[in-house]
Amino acid sequence: MLMPRQPVPALSVPTLSHGPFELATDAPEHFTLVVFYRGLHCPVCAKYLLELERLVPEFEKRGVKVIALSSDEAERAQAMADKVRASALRFGFGLPLAVARQWGLYISTSRGKTSIGIEEPARFSEPGLFLVRPDGSLFYGAVQTMPFARPVFAELLGSLDFVLANDYPARGEYEGPV
Repeated sequence: MLMPRQPVPALSVPTLSHGPFELATDAPEHFTLVVFYRGLHCPVCAKYLLELERLVPEFEKRGVKVIALSSDEAERAQAMADKVRASALRFGFGLPLAVARQWGLYISTSRGKTSIGIEEPARFSEPGLFLVRPDGSLFYGAVQTMPFARPVFAELLGSLDFVLANDYPARGEYEGPV
């Protein structure tokens, strides 16, 4: 389990049009927002990423760099980027499932074609969203076992305003006896 205020696992993936992504050298002013999505086969992901694409400039105004990534290969990642008309959102691809598991993501197996007629990969990770500080420590994390009920980006922006204005610390860091 990832712990707030502790280092997150290394993360390095190619992107569609922004060169290699290396979390350790991303150098945001305040945070990197890492959004793991299921893949091209997921209609819920497309809707979610469409909203994220729209809000990337708002995150950037707050000193937050944004990347969306999945275990899809480049062709499927490009199809998703095209579907959400990505221009600001960085799209990473080729996430190794072993790395997804290090991040605490759940792994699913294919059930064939989805409701939109796209074949699921043999294995893929379920969604996760993380805010990582420039020093590589976890500030916020959320993982799902299903494609729905994800953090709302507009609410996250409001929370970031509070966090930045009040130097609010990462919570959930206690590891002692209970």
